[in-house]
Amino acid sequence: MVKRSKIVWGSVVAALLVGIGIIFLFRGKSTPAQKFDEIRPARGTISSSVSTTGAVEPKNRLKIQSSISGRIEEILVEEGQVVKKGAVLALLSSTERAALLDAARLQGKHEEAYWKKVYKETAVIAPLDGQIIVRSIDPGQAVTASDSLFVLSDHLIVKAFVDETDIGRVKIGQKAVIGLDAYPDIRVNGVVDHIYYESHLQNNVNIYNVDVLPERIPDVFRSGMSANIEILVLEKQGALLLPLGAVQSRNGKTVVLQKKGDKEKGVRYKAVRTGLQDGRNIEILDGLSDSAIVLLPDTSYVLPGKKGGSNPFAPQRNKPKK
Repeated sequence: MVKRSKIVWGSVVAALLVGIGIIFLFRGKSTPAQKFDEIRPARGTISSSVSTTGAVEPKNRLKIQSSISGRIEEILVEEGQVVKKGAVLALLSSTERAALLDAARLQGKHEEAYWKKVYKETAVIAPLDGQIIVRSIDPGQAVTASDSLFVLSDHLIVKAFVDETDIGRVKIGQKAVIGLDAYPDIRVNGVVDHIYYESHLQNNVNIYNVDVLPERIPDVFRSGMSANIEILVLEKQGALLLPLGAVQSRNGKTVVLQKKGDKEKGVRYKAVRTGLQDGRNIEILDGLSDSAIVLLPDTSYVLPGKKGGSNPFAPQRNKPKK
């Protein structure tokens, strides 16, 4: 009996020692309380926009062809040159005139000069004001009535490609900001000029073309350049703003965190009504005043120090034996 009693008491003592060890172990490794930053709402400007891509294109792209077949005698414009309506772009000889001049040249300069004076060249005329963006011919080249001699652009615009989920927010007259992939430092203001009525399918998504007119055309703009467009849908000034991270959804409601009363510790959730939001801020329409204090969760991560323990998965060095 004495031996059995000693075994029982020994088991009880061992269990007590294990329990005390577990208590001290978990007391030293308690989870730290979450930290918060205290912020106040601020008044500012917030806007909602549609971001999309597009391309620089002529508003009216006109191919200029000859009215007759013949030979190009002289070209009077260069690619990139701005011309007025009625300007002579090139001179050409009809097939008959070219053959006659070739025959007269064999008879001497006097005969050739006579027929050049009697039989005049045909002029290629610019039908509108614009810029020569393509020149497809050279002097002496034979052309037909179906050949394109020049391409004339009245002025460059940006054609934006807008998803059907966003097209309902886009209106004629809205402001826009245009950027070019080739020149990211250049930003040009523009305005929505036209929304196309027919869509086209792109990657199984209905896309609508939207013409955006730039306020100015920098010299670096070229037809076909890729562009990024921000169409300003709505803008509010003097709105009550909070960082996006301060607002969260809880049980189907939009809430922010606030301290409890002076006599109570902890935090409470305050329901708010929100409005516009951009990539950084969100508008508070109801539920907070300008003087309210909101708690913003501190998401910064601090590496553990010497007192915070070590990584059990890190390789361990062999300690020298004493």
